[in-house]
Amino acid sequence: MTQTLVLYDTLSNLPGNSWSPNPAKPRFILSYKGLPFVTVWVEYSDISIAMKAIGAKPNKRSDGSDFCTVPVLSDPNTGALITDSLEIASYLEKTYPEKPIFPNNSESLIREFDSAHIKLIIPAVKSIFVRSTEILSPVSAKFFIKVRSMDVPLPWDANYDEDWALLEKGHNIAYEWYQKTDGKWFMGDTFSYADIIVACWLLWFKRVLKEDEWVRISSWNEGKWAQVLADVEKECGLA
Repeated sequence: MTQTLVLYDTLSNLPGNSWSPNPAKPRFILSYKGLPFVTVWVEYSDISIAMKAIGAKPNKRSDGSDFCTVPVLSDPNTGALITDSLEIASYLEKTYPEKPIFPNNSESLIREFDSAHIKLIIPAVKSIFVRSTEILSPVSAKFFIKVRSMDVPLPWDANYDEDWALLEKGHNIAYEWYQKTDGKWFMGDTFSYADIIVACWLLWFKRVLKEDEWVRISSWNEGKWAQVLADVEKECGLA
């Protein structure tokens, strides 16, 4: 019998807490694969302390400095402690291969997809960061701004219309990718981690944006993105 895995995620003021796209990815995988897990919620400002306390491996910034982040997954069945959503996905696929998320040996392809997709989002992320600070506690919001501004310089609210134009442009490109297949998933009729990646970014938007802003995204590309999120949530048993 599989022992319960532990997923470390970050708190918010929202019902159900979950908001951040990267911790959402292993949550979707665990649910899709039917693996038992619990979530340990960590205040954003306490992530570094909490992850060091459990011995989690830090990530590297572009300047080479270490930083701790979530998600982190602890698996008592193997003793593994894995950092980074993509590495967690790879670990879960190798350790629990039932209901594959990298079908037909597609992990290398989907790693490239992950890199390409995030490049569509990052140029437009400032406005989303502003909304993210609004759902955190005051101390975590302050810490979020300090940490994220190292990579995405302030101010974040100076070019709202331009950011949204970039976000729509990025989704137009992603829509073209999906249009190249015959099915509803990125790989046609085959569900994969690529769809989870897209859905978890959309979940972030839906959770932190104002209602009219999410409606705006939902209207793009003939309603494609609200449908992708709904389809992936249903496929993973999270609807």
